[in-house]
Amino acid sequence: MHIIIGGTGHVGSATARALLRRGEPVTVVTRNAGHAAGLRDAGAKVAVADVRDVPALRAILRTGTTALLLNPPAAPFTDTDAVERANAAAIVDAVTGSGLRKTVAVSTFGARAGEPCGDLTVLFEFEEKLRAQAVPVAVNRGAYYMSNWTEMLDTVRHRGKLPSFFPEDAAIPMVAPCDLGEAAAQRLMEPADRTETLYIEGPRRYTPLDVADAFARALGRPVDVEVVPRHAWEQTFRQLGFSAEAARSYTCMTGTVLDEQDRWPDDPVRGATSLEDFICESASRKY
Repeated sequence: MHIIIGGTGHVGSATARALLRRGEPVTVVTRNAGHAAGLRDAGAKVAVADVRDVPALRAILRTGTTALLLNPPAAPFTDTDAVERANAAAIVDAVTGSGLRKTVAVSTFGARAGEPCGDLTVLFEFEEKLRAQAVPVAVNRGAYYMSNWTEMLDTVRHRGKLPSFFPEDAAIPMVAPCDLGEAAAQRLMEPADRTETLYIEGPRRYTPLDVADAFARALGRPVDVEVVPRHAWEQTFRQLGFSAEAARSYTCMTGTVLDEQDRWPDDPVRGATSLEDFICESASRKY
């Protein structure tokens, strides 16, 4: 049995469906059973638990042999680093003594040690704490999610403008959640000693101009990139409802994407889903 923590999110649900397509047994862990109705219909079992409830989560993990460990994103109006760090600690506690054969942790391209920088440092700490306990852990570091852009679909549709914190011609690694799910499913089915860190991104790197062009084709209307200047990033996050702590974290993460391109891998695992196909499919689902 494969246990999927965060099973109703983009990557968790994609992993669950990839495993189900392979005929594998899956249990999806969620705080709200209603959010997992589609996965239940597809053949998954559903277990209800909060990741902070360590005894309940460990009891669920003990019913499986492998687990996908996805640290749930914190609401942006909170101190996101503090919330996500506490979530990660609870997940590690639950894995310890679970008897699992193997786990796969979902992380991010720029994960690193150092001064706090949102998910980049939180997820690096998550990786390190998992490696310090007995259950083997394989780490998948994903590129910038294509789904981050489709969160702005309504704005793009109504205004013909694509807000971007990145310069319009900045080519960055991006990946579709479905490809992260395929990669995670594959790793869950591999031997327990396959624990190397892999980097996952899409077929090629894309710019915000590429994103705008993809939206234009999908929506049948012109779309322009509306770049937020760097000096206004933190203020813009605050105007969007982010807490002061979250705004600082997201500003740091955004800057790191642009400033540390030399840290990007030369030989990532390439997913098959193009940005154009992902945005077209997302737009068609929301009409």
